[in-house]
Amino acid sequence: MQTRKLGYTDLHLTTIGLGTWAMSGGGWAFGWGPQDDAESIAAIRRALDLGINWIDTAAVYGLGHAEEIVGRAIAGRRDEVIIATKCGLVWDEGSTTPYGRLRAESVRREVEASLRRLNVEVIDLYQIHWPNPEEDIEEAWATIADLIREGKVRYGGVSNFSVEQLKRVQAIHPVASLQPPYSMLRREIEADLLPYCGANDIGVIVYSPMQSGLLTGKFTRARAAHLPEDDWRRRSPFFQEPELSANLALVEKLRPLAERRGRTVAQLAIAWVLRRPEVTAAIVGARRPSQIEETAPAGDWTLSEDEIAEIEGLLDKRRQAPA
Repeated sequence: MQTRKLGYTDLHLTTIGLGTWAMSGGGWAFGWGPQDDAESIAAIRRALDLGINWIDTAAVYGLGHAEEIVGRAIAGRRDEVIIATKCGLVWDEGSTTPYGRLRAESVRREVEASLRRLNVEVIDLYQIHWPNPEEDIEEAWATIADLIREGKVRYGGVSNFSVEQLKRVQAIHPVASLQPPYSMLRREIEADLLPYCGANDIGVIVYSPMQSGLLTGKFTRARAAHLPEDDWRRRSPFFQEPELSANLALVEKLRPLAERRGRTVAQLAIAWVLRRPEVTAAIVGARRPSQIEETAPAGDWTLSEDEIAEIEGLLDKRRQAPA
């Protein structure tokens, strides 16, 4: 699988990374419904077997559960994998709803807890999950810089930051990477974030390239209606009418383009975000081995200029459609 250098770092990421949010299970505010841990572990190990060399997780996913799953899955294979995790979302005992906290002592508690759950001695990429509370981002970032100097973290990154927020923390310590949402249905970062990162040697690892399952080619209106009660997507506008029907119609228009190349819609959606030179890699979620087996080949698919132009035409029509 192709690799790309992450910003100014010495990390070379495969263009596909495995995301573990959906492996966190249900029972918390942003869960995906019931999930079998054995399948999660099998999916992680299958991703490594396929040549994927990095995993993205977060302390908050499953309120610590996803990190524990990653730790179990990579036991004995630590040298094969780059671990990226996040801080800044915490929860109170007995609560299932996380909230933002970026004070220094909290970041330090979080990193120790993540190291323990992951069963590793150092975190390769440690990211601020959300800039919330915004007034504390400098304090959290200065703490991550200290953790780098102490050897507990190799590189620091941020997620969901604006250009102005990036500039604020860049003044303290270089930012290795930005993790923003990016898909055919969410293109906001093209305006200023991608150009800024490209000009400042900041790697970009995008999340939700398949828009949380909508752009896989397998999601249906019936499936949307039967999402588990504890699946956060029930509250997402992308999965509600009239957006849902318009998004599913787009998928059906994309399907022939993918099939002409012997590919799936999911692979097309991933290859599309990777067309941008500023994008280092895409985080691809999976809940079972078969899912990562399908999406991993997208990391080696380079869309032609004609294919990109055809997709742009379809996306223009989608934007113009009444919602």
